[in-house]
Amino acid sequence: MKRLILTGLMLLTAPVSLLASGGMHLDKADIDLSNKASLQRGFKYYTNYCYGCHSLSLTRYSRIGEDLGIPKDILQSEVIFARDEKGEPVKVGSYMKTAMRKSYGDQAFGKAPPDLSVVARARGSDWIYTYLRSFYLDPSRPFGVNNTAFDNVGMPHVLWELQGWQELKKSEHGEGHGGAGELELAVPGSVSPVEYDQIVRDITNFLTYMAEPVREKRLTTGVFVMLFLFVFFVAAYFLKKEYWKDVH
Repeated sequence: MKRLILTGLMLLTAPVSLLASGGMHLDKADIDLSNKASLQRGFKYYTNYCYGCHSLSLTRYSRIGEDLGIPKDILQSEVIFARDEKGEPVKVGSYMKTAMRKSYGDQAFGKAPPDLSVVARARGSDWIYTYLRSFYLDPSRPFGVNNTAFDNVGMPHVLWELQGWQELKKSEHGEGHGGAGELELAVPGSVSPVEYDQIVRDITNFLTYMAEPVREKRLTTGVFVMLFLFVFFVAAYFLKKEYWKDVH
């Protein structure tokens, strides 16, 4: 019984990224939600490479623009290229829904690409960062690639032009990414590995912000609330002593 209770406590206190990874090693994302430049770059890369398949349907363009300091006219002219069901240009106040229909996604990928609004909360920032860096060539897969963080993944490597192509070098001891082996860059991409890591970090940073847009404000408010409670506790303590001094 004690062992069962301890196991439950360990699961409750385990990091989200560890639970999502199934115990595999994850690379540290080192994100910074206060870095607006990184969030803006992540938003740009996401709309260019990911948004064609993956919606962010819980947030409006206007909310992202307001939080990241992107003017509405820039959003409308340089970010929003989608059209609604009537063929009209999508407005700034619209939710970020992809134009891909579920039936087409099921047909093209075997399963429609998921909405990524809260993927950072479900999987963890470190998992996203590791996943986007872990594609490798695998001729046995429909799109010619696999992923050490997500075995038999049904998604193509959409960032291949930037990263290039990696190969999986299996070792005798199965060391490396999730015990599968070591990833080695076989064909360089248009950016260096260091630059690619920064691009992935920016995308991860943006998706982490998307999962909880009010996180930074919530943490700041929490500090002020705790300070207020501390001051109130001190005042209440001395007030209690003043009221009860005659009783004792």
